Amino acid sequence: MIQKLIFKPAGVLLGALLLTGSLVTSVFAEVKEVRLAKQYGLSYLSMIVMEEQKLIEKHAKKAGLGDIKVSWNTFSSGSVMNDALLSGSVDFASGGVAPLIKLWDKTKGEVKGVAAIDTIPLYLNSNNPAVKSIKDLTDKDKIALPAVKVSIQAVTLQMAAAKLFGQKNYEKLDKLTVSMKHPDAQAALLSPKSEITAHFASPPFMFQELKDPRVHTIVNSFDLLGGPHTFDVIWAHGRFHDANPKTYAAVYAALEEAIAFINRDKRAAAELYIKASKSKESVEVIYGYLTKEPISYTTTPLNITKYSDFMYQTGSIANRPKNWKDLFFSNIHGKQGS
Repeated sequence: MIQKLIFKPAGVLLGALLLTGSLVTSVFAEVKEVRLAKQYGLSYLSMIVMEEQKLIEKHAKKAGLGDIKVSWNTFSSGSVMNDALLSGSVDFASGGVAPLIKLWDKTKGEVKGVAAIDTIPLYLNSNNPAVKSIKDLTDKDKIALPAVKVSIQAVTLQMAAAKLFGQKNYEKLDKLTVSMKHPDAQAALLSPKSEITAHFASPPFMFQELKDPRVHTIVNSFDLLGGPHTFDVIWAHGRFHDANPKTYAAVYAALEEAIAFINRDKRAAAELYIKASKSKESVEVIYGYLTKEPISYTTTPLNITKYSDFMYQTGSIANRPKNWKDLFFSNIHGKQGS
């Protein structure tokens, strides 16, 4: 039996092809703008390099995404970052390990880390000569940190309290804490008229503060955790990760290139930091921080689980990550993290 050939009008065929094409485009199209947020200080140097050298734009074009718009914002704390990420105001947030862990738990793993961005200690500096350690702090002392209870500084303070006063008393010093941006906290600590007597700081602020003879360090997080640990990370929502694989990969590739640039030429990185942050310190001083202080830039997470374990034990999170990989997307699972 010879089947009849059915011919459709050209207009119908064209319409079908256009419809199919539009469906394919809608399925595979990625965002034309990617929005990132960073915070203050030298720990965000890799993100500053990404912005100044337009590395995301470079890798997006290399991936065939064309000219995409990259928007940058600067926030004061990881908790503000999390609000912005959940509201859809930003696509990539960055900050201390604790806010990532908190949001991972809150979203049941929908939000995950993209990568670490540094390995840097946190210093709790004090201008009170009577305070030699946290056991000497009294109700007359006020400790400035980015966000009460939720920032990595706040959680590190709780870990220090738990170690000294016992696990049940991990919140003993929380009543002394005040939420402040690092630049404002530094200014307050160095002012003779401020009520702020301590600042749980990050670089360069913690190093700058120690140049004042009145200021001394009472907690070093590397000592507290028994070795180096990740300070800052970048994180994103799974929806963005899944819907924009090429854009996500471009951001990660840009981060890797930025870190390679810093590690290859720290003096050039110092010059770029001063230009972008409008720092009043000299290139030599910033270069000194990058070469003489315990600062390193890497995408490998380190000692993340010490924070997640503590946060789970104290009830700050309801779900305990099995390991550090639970907290991150698969692009860095090949790293030797912890």
